[in-house]
Amino acid sequence: MSERNKQTVRDFCEAGLNQKDFHAAAQLIGDRYVQHNPRIADGIAGFEAFVATLRRDFPDLRAEVKQLFADGDHVIAHVYGVRVPGQPGTAIVDIFRLDEDGRIVEHWDVMQPIPDTAANSNGMF
Repeated sequence: MSERNKQTVRDFCEAGLNQKDFHAAAQLIGDRYVQHNPRIADGIAGFEAFVATLRRDFPDLRAEVKQLFADGDHVIAHVYGVRVPGQPGTAIVDIFRLDEDGRIVEHWDVMQPIPDTAANSNGMF
């Protein structure tokens, strides 16, 4: 189940964020979709509006999944996001909960801008 859920999250990020293909991503969302990002509304309609905003405001946005971790029905994605090419981007941790059918039913995220300089040379990924 963990590997299946990780693949679902990877496919969801590719379809919804990189391709901005609402219809393909929506196939991976369950009947009830609870959103914890305060800028995105709950439900499939909230996700559809979010993808439309990405298509309009950030057509070149890219989200690169660096790591995926699964524990039962939860998947954590460590993601490098760049809204506009040439910008340093954002380090993102997305947490997804999937239902028994392997569809996404809940989402949380935290984001941290990547600074121009760092106090260490470890990188954020």
